[in-house]
Amino acid sequence: MKAAVLVECGAPLRILDDIEAPAPARGQVFVALSHSGICHSQLMEVRGRRGPDPYLPHLLGHEGAGTVIAVGEGVTKVAAGDRVVLGWIKGEGLDAPGATYRWRDMTLNAGGVTTFNTHALVAENRCYRLPEGISGDVAVLFGCAVPTGAGIALNELKPQAGASAAVFGMGGIGLTAVMALAGAGCAPVIAVDVVREKLDLALECGAAAAIDASQQDPVAAIRELTGGRGADYAIDAAGRARTIEQAFDSVRKFGGLCVFASHPPAGELIRLDPHDLISGKVIRGSWGGATNPERDIPRFAEMYRTGKLPLERLLRDRYPLEDVDAALTALESGRSLRPLLEL
Repeated sequence: MKAAVLVECGAPLRILDDIEAPAPARGQVFVALSHSGICHSQLMEVRGRRGPDPYLPHLLGHEGAGTVIAVGEGVTKVAAGDRVVLGWIKGEGLDAPGATYRWRDMTLNAGGVTTFNTHALVAENRCYRLPEGISGDVAVLFGCAVPTGAGIALNELKPQAGASAAVFGMGGIGLTAVMALAGAGCAPVIAVDVVREKLDLALECGAAAAIDASQQDPVAAIRELTGGRGADYAIDAAGRARTIEQAFDSVRKFGGLCVFASHPPAGELIRLDPHDLISGKVIRGSWGGATNPERDIPRFAEMYRTGKLPLERLLRDRYPLEDVDAALTALESGRSLRPLLEL
């Protein structure tokens, strides 16, 4: 197999050929991957923004799609020949430990799922049958972006029709959240970013208003759009301390809810006004949109098939595995929404 391997944080990934994979152990599924997504979690790992990494060298990636080649003892959820989605959110099935691979005299570590590789040994509970009517490229989004973005919107906010909602950060998670909120009848849905192209896409995906935070104060603009009271809901999908603070500032007192999907680099803290908390504002983080994969992936797939989640709009930028560093740089710069590795 071939993989992009993190050998040193802050350095380019190494593309290694002829990696040796063991036979699947109990609870493991061996998958030939067709596609992988890239999100800010991998970017933070590669750049060393999650603090010391005790697992180097290791494989990367947590959303992908492919076909099952073989299964280990005890696996009943999928079988050889099944087309599958791979994701980091644990579902049903055995929670097998991460695999180890060999390349020459080097041992390569891996977690319960990796996707920056042509093949992968993954835990049964990180593997889900691909719903009908979904291509392999779109399928990768069901491993992270869709369950997190649509999951926050529908599982955690549980919005009432007509409620106002602001979303900060128009990457894969933020745009999926915009789609889900618009589909749930929220009005207005307000998109916030600093890249005009992303804001234009958010308007195409259901947002009623787009705020360029590089040109105006997003909190003041959201209050103006909501009659001075603030939004009923806010989602931060940008993963920065400042945007989490702004998302919290933008929700109304006495019931406004802010949920953030990612976190800033290790060591950075957010600052909140305690009076906002005793005035009834609520803030919390999200673990994968509170998604139950077996329950929610079929539900989100039906939303895609009926046009409520136009996910193809997110897949503009495609790269071969050998260009993974260019894909990471494009994501970091804000030029790319959700880079796609074609394996």
